Amino acid sequence: MRHPRLSTAILLSAAMLFASWRGWLPSPLTETLGFVTGAWCVYLVVVQNIWTFPLGIANNVFFLVLFYEARLFGDAGLQVVYIVLAVHGWYWWLHGGEHRSKRRVASASALHLGAVAVLVALGTWGLTVVLKAVSGSAPLLDAFTTTLSLAAQYLLNWKYLENWYLWIAADVIYVYLYAARGLHLTAALYLIFLGLCVAGVFEWRKALAGARAPATAPA
Repeated sequence: MRHPRLSTAILLSAAMLFASWRGWLPSPLTETLGFVTGAWCVYLVVVQNIWTFPLGIANNVFFLVLFYEARLFGDAGLQVVYIVLAVHGWYWWLHGGEHRSKRRVASASALHLGAVAVLVALGTWGLTVVLKAVSGSAPLLDAFTTTLSLAAQYLLNWKYLENWYLWIAADVIYVYLYAARGLHLTAALYLIFLGLCVAGVFEWRKALAGARAPATAPA
């Protein structure tokens, strides 16, 4: 069942890009490229496919241009940081396990999550001050989603299950933020992200349960 659905998704992605290139869609090509690469990037994270990282870097470039033009400076700057984090995550997923093996899904400790929460609070406060100084749109929400997304990406790089909960919180706010700024296709993309994040929670829980299950001794 999965292969026909993937084939359909590939055809729809190609059709959207062609329609946007021809000017048949109200959204600019940059936003459509961000939509398509973003949706595929999150799907590949859900299924733990390493190609999520190079595709994610391309997605960051498209959104960097889009958000800068929309004066969402926090989200624009976030894309640059994402590129750096994507390089780290790419390496860590491949060599971050025992004896430089592939990293497996794990759960973050309470202390680790507490430190992340403190950093999100401090980062939101500091970035809000900066965004107000440069007259950014929606400085508080922009700052909060920026720091929350950075924390989520950090946890994702370490393959911690809890990254999905942070992404879900950020995506709910992003849907409102982008719709309010007239980026309706991007708002729709984040609705798709939201659904994929929920799927990611279930998929990674299964992977974590499998990793914790004792190995069955051979007969």
